[in-house]
Amino acid sequence: MQWELSGNRRMFLKGVAIIGGSALLLGRDRPAEAKPEPVTPQQEPSKGYQVTEHVKKYYETARP
Repeated sequence: MQWELSGNRRMFLKGVAIIGGSALLLGRDRPAEAKPEPVTPQQEPSKGYQVTEHVKKYYETARP
């Protein structure tokens, strides 16, 4: 009787391993879902470097 229980247990564990492995492999084969890109408002083009009053004050304080 003991032999039958251990044999059934082995078959059960083999079946669990096979089914679990199959489920993992099948789950990986799903195509990836595309995520929509966030919509950002259009930004104005940069005007480049500009010497403003704030920049002028910095230059005055940074002189040696």
